[in-house]
Amino acid sequence: MKVFKFGGASVKDAEAVRNVGEILKAYTDQKLLVVISAMGKTTNGLEAVLEAYYNKAENTQDLFNKVKKQHFDCLRALFKDEQHPAFAELNDTFVEIDWILEDEPQESYNYLYDQLVSMGEFASTRILSSWLKEIGINHTWLDVRDCIKTDNKYREATVDWVETETEIKKRIPKLLDKGLVLTQGFLGCTSENFTTTLGREGSDYTAAIFAHCLDAEEVNVWKDVPAILTADPKRVPDAKALPQISYYEAIEMTWYGASVIHPKTIKPLFAKGIPLRVRSFVDQGLPGTVINDEETTSLPPILIVKEDQLLISLYTKDFSFFQESNISLAYQMLEKHSMKANLIQNAAVSLSIVVDHKPRRVGNLLTDLEQEFSVLTNSNLELITIRHYDMETVAKYIDNREAVLSQQSRQTIQTLVLRTSFI
Repeated sequence: MKVFKFGGASVKDAEAVRNVGEILKAYTDQKLLVVISAMGKTTNGLEAVLEAYYNKAENTQDLFNKVKKQHFDCLRALFKDEQHPAFAELNDTFVEIDWILEDEPQESYNYLYDQLVSMGEFASTRILSSWLKEIGINHTWLDVRDCIKTDNKYREATVDWVETETEIKKRIPKLLDKGLVLTQGFLGCTSENFTTTLGREGSDYTAAIFAHCLDAEEVNVWKDVPAILTADPKRVPDAKALPQISYYEAIEMTWYGASVIHPKTIKPLFAKGIPLRVRSFVDQGLPGTVINDEETTSLPPILIVKEDQLLISLYTKDFSFFQESNISLAYQMLEKHSMKANLIQNAAVSLSIVVDHKPRRVGNLLTDLEQEFSVLTNSNLELITIRHYDMETVAKYIDNREAVLSQQSRQTIQTLVLRTSFI
């Protein structure tokens, strides 16, 4: 069997939903589990709803209505009769958000995030399921929370692999015997039956979890690009497609910020030797990129840019050396606030840490750090990483920028620069 994953861009509107249906028609004779993300921009929209609700803003309902309109407009383009059952199913999904918004926010922000933002995946899969029924594709709609079990670390939940594998092996094989299985990405469930999320853009990880537990033949991630590229084509129009990369290279790329797949995706696949293929839903005939256990002997320079970075500079208050105990404490605080160090550099009495500038998490992190260290910050920065760099690529993309911090190893160079228009 195979696992397919379709991201938000692949189900962003009615035309996109029809396209997914056409792709799946070609696989009705195969055992297939399909993981779907929220419709394009929905997660951002629901995050805005949550932020407004948590801060008791007056425009909360207006923001929510905008999200609902996007989904109902999609349904109206698919089904001319508004008495179609799909409309009632979608309305029932959004009612769960209405129930949350009716009350004052009492729970933690992260808990509310997972209960509210998760509705995007349920809405998109309800719409796609209705369309697949319409075009005659036999399938089962599955609530992923019945299978993927996690702890209660909201927004960054850790999978309970024993419970998850037990549930997947118990439920999925008999469903696959009936036809395609359609489910949601990004989500899990605690032992108390509260919804959790696996980290932003976590639908790739969901696909890998199912593939690992089911010993899948392959995972296909369908995207709006022809393959994994040597750079973001929006930044570098002549970026080249990579026909094959190793698991190791894929992990390195995602660690440094390449957005092509979620960072946690590779490990479950590597453990079972399951290849992952990145494919284009725009042109299904293209071969895409295969990620597998074959070592890649020669790769061109690969450019990765992370925007909106924050440099946090920590200093010991008594000018003692910044030793291992200080570094350990700083990392404990990063872990506490679910922040990842994108770059770190140690000096005699200081430690420099580069993180994504996520205002809510950063604010809480800085409050804790200031209890132990003197803290300075610099914002409006970009982190440029070049894997397999050569001097020509460095000269083109780094040498003409104002560098704040830089590190270089045998295969990788990273430079933190002031944010300007990128060449």
